[in-house]
Amino acid sequence: MLLNIRHVTRYRYQKPVNYSIQSLRLTPRSDGGQRVREWHINMPGKSLAQQDAYGNLTHTLTLDQPHDEICILVEGSVDTREATHNLEDDGKLPVLAYLQQTPLTEADDTLRELARLLPAPGEPAEPALLALMDAIESRVSYQPGATDVSCSAAQALGRGAGVCQDRAHVMIAAARAGGYPARYVSGYLFTGNDGHLASHAWVDVWNGIHWVSCDVTHKRFTNSHYCRLAVGRDYLDACPVRGMRRGGGGEEMAAVVHVIQAQQ
Repeated sequence: MLLNIRHVTRYRYQKPVNYSIQSLRLTPRSDGGQRVREWHINMPGKSLAQQDAYGNLTHTLTLDQPHDEICILVEGSVDTREATHNLEDDGKLPVLAYLQQTPLTEADDTLRELARLLPAPGEPAEPALLALMDAIESRVSYQPGATDVSCSAAQALGRGAGVCQDRAHVMIAAARAGGYPARYVSGYLFTGNDGHLASHAWVDVWNGIHWVSCDVTHKRFTNSHYCRLAVGRDYLDACPVRGMRRGGGGEEMAAVVHVIQAQQ
């Protein structure tokens, strides 16, 4: 599948911001069988491109003049015809680094109970991963606004509500509690040629041989409808846009994403 993607992120501030810095993970990865045909990033200010510890291509955007708005546009096409849910390790970090808990993925007793759905490492994992996704989807209803980016896996599971980000954190926490390295994935999902969808999040779980890419929200393994942007230990490592500023008062942020199947 050839996907045409357009993603606009816009920040508006109540008062002028004197200084802001944003870390952008808005360039698709070259793994999982996907290939970037073309990709463009339009943004104000000065930027520095580099690869982070997780193998993500990042841009650091700096604005040191007063501004009351930031608009970031990325667009391009990505070929996902060879995309697969079984991924070879890229070797950027040792696989065991993804066993490390973070504040967003620390397991409590309830999450450790979920981890019992997983077999001992070395046994076939895919049926158990599907069962774990089903259990998480049934216990964390999809409810936009129920959580924010600071909500942990344990909090989301306790509330019984969240979004794809929260479901991903719950699965990561349970997988790690069961001895399986797991990482957060941010990206895009094609859902039909209406093309309108917010950014999506899912999970890679290491089964001892390769990464198995799991979409908890849709209770399935990923396929050519998915475009991978970034990976990390949790949302904070892999979110498309993250930054800080000085001044500005309150802010409004809006993101619009269109994912459309292109002609081959």
